Amino acid sequence: MADDLGDDWWENQPAGASSSPERERREHRAAPVCALTWESEASDGEGGRDVGTTQQDTAPVPVLSKKTKQPMECFLVPPKETKEDATKTKKRRKKKITDILAKSEPKPGTPEDLQKLMKDYYSSSRSVIELEELKLPDSCFLKCNDLTHSLSSYLKEICPKWVKLRKNHTEKKSVLMLIICSSAIRALELMRSMTAFRGDSKVMKLFAKHIKVQEQVKLLEKRAVHLGVGTPGRIKELVKQGGLDLNPLKFLVFDWNWRDQKLRRMMDIPEIRKEVFELLEMGVLSLCKSESLKLGLF
Repeated sequence: MADDLGDDWWENQPAGASSSPERERREHRAAPVCALTWESEASDGEGGRDVGTTQQDTAPVPVLSKKTKQPMECFLVPPKETKEDATKTKKRRKKKITDILAKSEPKPGTPEDLQKLMKDYYSSSRSVIELEELKLPDSCFLKCNDLTHSLSSYLKEICPKWVKLRKNHTEKKSVLMLIICSSAIRALELMRSMTAFRGDSKVMKLFAKHIKVQEQVKLLEKRAVHLGVGTPGRIKELVKQGGLDLNPLKFLVFDWNWRDQKLRRMMDIPEIRKEVFELLEMGVLSLCKSESLKLGLF
């Protein structure tokens, strides 16, 4: 009843079954590592036997393939600017005064320009009735410069009786004519350019550069001054401290049309404009309404 040991039992296995240990080793290499068990080999008709073995309870860590794809970086490309967007950006750009003036011819200042600036400046802080009180009569304005005059020729035109006026002026701490400009350098230029008009008149510098307020007050107290050339800030300070009396003043001339390197007039500079309007409220407006003081725009 014992099996015939002489027969090679593996030779009688059906086709497709493992026939050698070498084949088992090849199948073991080809099987996936992550599987828990190997497939059982088919047994022969007499019951056969299972050639597979169970893997250990703890599976080995799977080995990453060399051909694993690396994650790719993603870049966001900004949308291209269209012509419409470029046009909108240009429209939003705030125009500068230099751009406007460079493309336009200079125009002489008029009394309406001063009236409009005053209205715009006080519109947010004054009532309608108060704005009407600030309005100046047309009779207080002198002839405006048409951009053909020099300072001397303009002053001669608006004040032909200057020699007689200056001879009769003997009051101290006052002037007959004030010329207001934007800076000390511009004031010096104006003083040099009106030599033909002033003659023997006493002229005083009324600006802050290298001159203290106390020194200017002392000079005004010592002698009678006919002409004063300076900035609105320093003139306002002299009036505030009592060093300069505006009541004898007959002519107030603004250096209105002159432009600096940035093509700005004196009233285009916010600080200067503010000081000019504060000076006007310190007695100039009331003198203009009483017609004892005349305004000129050079």
